[in-house]
Amino acid sequence: MFRSRSDNHSSDLLQLLKTLAPVWERENRLIELPDDRPTIFVGDIHGDRDAAEHVLSMFPPESGVLVFLGDILDRGPDSLGSLKVILRRKAEHPDSTHLLMGNHEAWAAVQFRPAGFWLELASKDAHHIAEGLRPLPYAAWHPSGLLGVHGALPDLPNLTSIRDIDLGSDAWRAMTWGDWVDDDAHESFDGPRPAFGPSSFSRRANQLGVRLLVRSHQPSSPLRQFDDRCLTIFSSSAYGGGPRHVARWTPGSTGVSVQDLELIEI
Repeated sequence: MFRSRSDNHSSDLLQLLKTLAPVWERENRLIELPDDRPTIFVGDIHGDRDAAEHVLSMFPPESGVLVFLGDILDRGPDSLGSLKVILRRKAEHPDSTHLLMGNHEAWAAVQFRPAGFWLELASKDAHHIAEGLRPLPYAAWHPSGLLGVHGALPDLPNLTSIRDIDLGSDAWRAMTWGDWVDDDAHESFDGPRPAFGPSSFSRRANQLGVRLLVRSHQPSSPLRQFDDRCLTIFSSSAYGGGPRHVARWTPGSTGVSVQDLELIEI
């Protein structure tokens, strides 16, 4: 069972969301990362509070900028606790901590399954928390050409168009629900979870100016794809006994590919 009932219930979370609402409004849907600080990308947490707390302990605010790639909620034993410790860090150090929207934070747009966290809540609390998470950013951009998202890339003419993506739109669905497949013949645009192939990756990345994509979301995905232009990481124990990783980019890297990121086990 989830520990949401025993972790001061949801009132603390609602207060955190209220505090952070103007911060997210200022940042908008596209986070712009500094080029002179390390950036640490964190994959799905999925209720693994131990992972969340370990990441926060390993990387204090002065060590760099943390980018959580979404899916903090559901599957694991302590979704509420995981989300709260991340949002507390965000409230205390807003420029050093970012949480992107994953599909499991998007209850306001799509009521999906599995959704253990959401279904454990009273309906009124679920509504208020979903609305509080509605303004989460979709992507984090580093000027070296590195983009962090939860799922896949949207089909947009340029990067700044991400700021205008509507919740629930096709572009939003690509970024929060989208998968990558290794063969164009296996692309699928129907259903809640679209899948895009190598040609779509190349075209969309080039339109957006993305040299390297860092994402999470898709447990079946290989670590590296598309000529080392796409890295998929996971930081949760929710998918089994495999290693939990984060990926760190350090200023001074000679290029931008998977090889330029340091994969760190947590």
